Amino acid sequence: MKKLLIEIRPAVLLLILICTTATNGLAQNVAVRNATILTITNGIVENGTVVSRDGKIVAVGTEVDIPNGTTVIDGTGMYLMPGLIDAHSHAAIDSGINEGSESVTPEVQVQVMNDDPTIYQALAGGATTAHLLHGSANTIGGQSQVIKMRWGKSVEEILFEGAPRLVKFALGENVTRAGRGNLPDSLRRYPKSRMGVEHTLRWWFTEAQKYRTGWEDYHSNGGLEPRRDLRLEALVDIMEGEIRVHAHSYRADEILMLIRVAEQFGFRINTFQHVLEGYKVAKEIADHGAHASTFADFWGYKVEAYDAIPHNMAIMASRGIVVSVNSDSGERIRRLYQEAAFGMKYGGMSEEEALKMITINPAIQIGVENRVGSIEVGKDADLALFSHHPFHPSTKVEKTIVDGIVYFDRDQADTMAKLLANKDGMEEQR
Repeated sequence: MKKLLIEIRPAVLLLILICTTATNGLAQNVAVRNATILTITNGIVENGTVVSRDGKIVAVGTEVDIPNGTTVIDGTGMYLMPGLIDAHSHAAIDSGINEGSESVTPEVQVQVMNDDPTIYQALAGGATTAHLLHGSANTIGGQSQVIKMRWGKSVEEILFEGAPRLVKFALGENVTRAGRGNLPDSLRRYPKSRMGVEHTLRWWFTEAQKYRTGWEDYHSNGGLEPRRDLRLEALVDIMEGEIRVHAHSYRADEILMLIRVAEQFGFRINTFQHVLEGYKVAKEIADHGAHASTFADFWGYKVEAYDAIPHNMAIMASRGIVVSVNSDSGERIRRLYQEAAFGMKYGGMSEEEALKMITINPAIQIGVENRVGSIEVGKDADLALFSHHPFHPSTKVEKTIVDGIVYFDRDQADTMAKLLANKDGMEEQR
């Protein structure tokens, strides 16, 4: 064991050195010039330049002055777009983690693993922001996290500062434990059916209404202060719009059910996740004001996913729904640009619509569209430089920039991959 650690330690130290050198914590003044700029919201700029200062975009155009002392990246023949955004990711957390002891746990929160190699892998695919959700075991699960891919930074530093509070709901077979066979007593719990899921929602939000009324009476009339309950407090925050709901869903009937419940208790479902039968109830989703984050071509892996179709995203978008395509993993996040292209193949989405599904649309869904999702003056300098158009079959990410700092460079990728492999090997031997 000692010999193994001695052999690997230099590689680990080099890994730390590279991360520290590339991301020294100070936003750099960076310019990418002579690239085809896909701004997402303001068209395409040919042979354009983007300049960032102190982590923010300060200039975009064809006739842009580059200040002295700026690090210049030559983008000739390449394509520059905003850093990609994953509206449903399991990167940087324990895969599928759930607080499975109870079905309603909005008082808990996802914790981030800042040393997870999936962060670097995401950067290799041009991704710069991700919404991290836990698994789907609970009717009302815990609160999620939004991160930036600041590889090498501390847990606190990779969190997306100022991002809104988000919570995960879940419907269907994951919650009812369908097809799980004989479960141990520790995992046997209510609800066991879809009607039980609806009852769970209604019961807990009714309790939250009572809790809110109790506190309102106390503040108005005094008396004995109510006992604080973190679970009910979180549910009240949901009803008052302080926590945005992202709901794991598949079937049309349960999507409609959740819309009815939300409207009865005075809140809105921000985004339906997966939403594989969204095409059946697209009008109702749009009327409710919800968004949709779905897969490109991932279905048929369980009964409730059998009615999924590859045209789903295009149909929902045509009804006015803000649609994104997500990874639902820590691995597919590095191929989001390929996933988005399916929207053009199935459903005839335009190139602009398809690119929005991995940039500004997910930014809207997680509430950070004022910071990221498009190349505009004043927004964060989160950028992805591609060798070809993002939808070209031979394209690859050359550089990924977060807050004006180059966190991924294709020229260093092989070295970094070997170091990460050594790091994993050392951990396995511990």
